[in-house]
Amino acid sequence: MTTTPAIRRIAIVCLGNICRSPIADVVLTERLRDAGLDVVVDSFGTGDMHVGKPMDSRAASTLTTAGYDATRHRASHFTDAQATAYDLVLAMDSTNHADLLALGVPEERLKRFRDFDPAPGEGDVPDPYYGGDEGFRDVLATVERTAEAITAHVSAQGSAHSGGRR
Repeated sequence: MTTTPAIRRIAIVCLGNICRSPIADVVLTERLRDAGLDVVVDSFGTGDMHVGKPMDSRAASTLTTAGYDATRHRASHFTDAQATAYDLVLAMDSTNHADLLALGVPEERLKRFRDFDPAPGEGDVPDPYYGGDEGFRDVLATVERTAEAITAHVSAQGSAHSGGRR
């Protein structure tokens, strides 16, 4: 009988790491912590155009209004050096997924974020960058419900428990 290894490190990846992936990072980190799971979550962009910058002000505002802490994020670039450093890599859309495969992320570790979404719909998390505030609220709603499902998946994989809230 083969066992699936525990998930201890998750990377969430979009294009610039200032909208979708940081929203997902903040929400998923909180959900995993609240479930008592000892899992590291990091977010990245496949592009390097925003490295070191905080998340988009609209993303931060959306998170803050919903009661999350959006202050610590600084954009990072996903490179081939991270390709095997994570147990689960979640691409925010199909283009990111293809870019991550090209960077050498093993297929068995790579999923689209919405592969876990319990709501029916397209597999991509839409990029809200060129739209208005409503797009950011929609991304947050998608991320919140999907983060619950990802947390259940991680828990089922036997991830280490931290003993409760930190």
